[in-house]
Amino acid sequence: MTWHFIAEGTLIGLAVGAIYALIALGFALLYKSTKILNLAHGELVLFGGYLAIALSTALPGPPVLAFVLAVLATLAAAALLGFAVERAVMRPLFGQPLLSVIIVTLALGYVVRGVMVGLWGGDTRLFPPVVPTGVFRLPLPRLEALAVPQVGVWAALVAAVLLVVFSLFFRYSLWGIAMRAAANEQLTASALGVSLKRVFAVAWAFAAAAASVGGILLGLWLGVNFALGFVGLKALAAVILGGLDSIAGAILGGVIIGVTENLLGAYIDARVRLFGVPLHGFKEITPFLIILLVLLVRPYGLFGTEHVERL
Repeated sequence: MTWHFIAEGTLIGLAVGAIYALIALGFALLYKSTKILNLAHGELVLFGGYLAIALSTALPGPPVLAFVLAVLATLAAAALLGFAVERAVMRPLFGQPLLSVIIVTLALGYVVRGVMVGLWGGDTRLFPPVVPTGVFRLPLPRLEALAVPQVGVWAALVAAVLLVVFSLFFRYSLWGIAMRAAANEQLTASALGVSLKRVFAVAWAFAAAAASVGGILLGLWLGVNFALGFVGLKALAAVILGGLDSIAGAILGGVIIGVTENLLGAYIDARVRLFGVPLHGFKEITPFLIILLVLLVRPYGLFGTEHVERL
């Protein structure tokens, strides 16, 4: 593994990791607020990518203006979808066994995936060329320049800016403070006048919007097909690594997953052979190997709350 390979893989991994972190942020916030492990989160990523492409190609006018309008409409639709899911599906299940609720989210994900693929097919769809294509080259002294796709750089910058905006929202806005209060202690927050029903609805809407932004950014970079839904499981790996109930841990976990996947996974894919057979596809399973290792060594993640049950 050369220094150039490490530096370039790390740079691309940081770009991908920023998008994973944004998706994982919605995942972690929803779990922290509602204690629901949403297995449909990947399909919300898929929803954002498919709908934004469909709208950006259907809307009239200059491509950039159509893309901006399509993104705004997609985020509004995603938030509305999350709000509707909470009101129509999740709220009636309040008080039911947690396993039943998780299975419902799994079924919901399959429904969303089926509708998306049914409407737009399983072929890879591409956004109109609204961001610069080509390769951004970062010169280094005494080393070959590092090459990163320009669309990846733009996607990472947008994801990083949104992570900062969301962090400020949770820290200083009334809704953000209410959501953090409900996430930390629901009974106390309710006693102080925080409406848990509204917090749950906003958490679902926010999680759906964050997932959709991730779908749009990844779609700009890689295109959109049904496989994009599996990114939600990579975000789950990031959340488990950082700690299910830790927002900061989810962001850090996303970055670590992105770097590890693009550095270690890509190296094994390209260079390592097992009994003479190349290990193609190892990059895709790297996040799930991390899940296994984390659950074996530190089940509550890097920053998650350790729950001790005394018998």
